[in-house]
Amino acid sequence: MNNKRTWIEKLSDFISGKGFYLVVLICVAAIALSGYYLVQGMQSGLDETLDQPVSGSAAIVEQPSASPAPRMTAQPSAAPSAKPSAAPSAAPPSAPAALSTVPPSAAPTPAALVFTWPVNGSIIADYSVEALAYSETMGDWRTHDGLDLAAAQGAQVIATADGTVSAIFQDDFMGTTVKIDHGNGLVSQYASLNETPAVAVGDQVKTGTVIGSVGTTAVAENGRLPHLHFAMYQDNNPVDPHDYLPER
Repeated sequence: MNNKRTWIEKLSDFISGKGFYLVVLICVAAIALSGYYLVQGMQSGLDETLDQPVSGSAAIVEQPSASPAPRMTAQPSAAPSAKPSAAPSAAPPSAPAALSTVPPSAAPTPAALVFTWPVNGSIIADYSVEALAYSETMGDWRTHDGLDLAAAQGAQVIATADGTVSAIFQDDFMGTTVKIDHGNGLVSQYASLNETPAVAVGDQVKTGTVIGSVGTTAVAENGRLPHLHFAMYQDNNPVDPHDYLPER
C-alpha cells in the first residue's frame, strides 16, 4: 500500500486539526494589524496636510452665461415737475377810504375852454376858404383862412383861450406869428404882430393873457389898415373862428 499522500490531503488534515484555528488566528491578527497601520497612516497624512500653510491665490472665475443679456442704456425719464399748489394768500387789508381809487367814471373832466376875441376891432376881411376873396395887397383873388380884425398899431393882442404857446416864427407873407395849442388838435394862430411877442414857446397861457401887440409885419396884407390876422385850425385844417368866438 502506498503511504505517500498528496498536499491536498495533508492540508485537509491540518485544517481539520488544531492548525486550522492557528491559521484563523494569524489571519485575524494580520487583518487587525493591517487595519491599525492603515488608520494611523491616514491620520498622519491628514495632520501633515492640515499643518501646512495654504499657498497660492484663489481666483473666482465668473462663468459667462450662455446668452449675455444686451447692454441697456438707461434713458433719463422726464422727471415729473411738481406743480406748486396755490399758496393761500392773505387777503389784503381794506384800503383806507382816503386812498381809495377813484372810478374812471368819477374822474374829473377837463374844464371846457372859454373863448374870447383876441382884439376888439371890427372884421375887415372875413373867413373864406370855399369862395375866393379879393386881396388888395396881392391884387388877385384867393382864399382867406382867418379873420382880419382892425386894431391900432401897438394894440394888445390876447390869447383866445387857455393853452400852451407851441410856436413863434417869422412867416414870409404873414410876418411875426404866434401859435397856441389848446389841446385835442385845436390851435389858434395870431399873425402880423410886432416883431417881439410877449410870450415864449412853452409858456402856459390863460384866456385873456397878453401875447403881443398889433404890428405891420404881414407883407401879404399891408395894403389894408393895421389889423390882426387871426385864424384857427383843427388837426391842421382851417376852421371858421366864428364857431368858437362868442357873440358880440
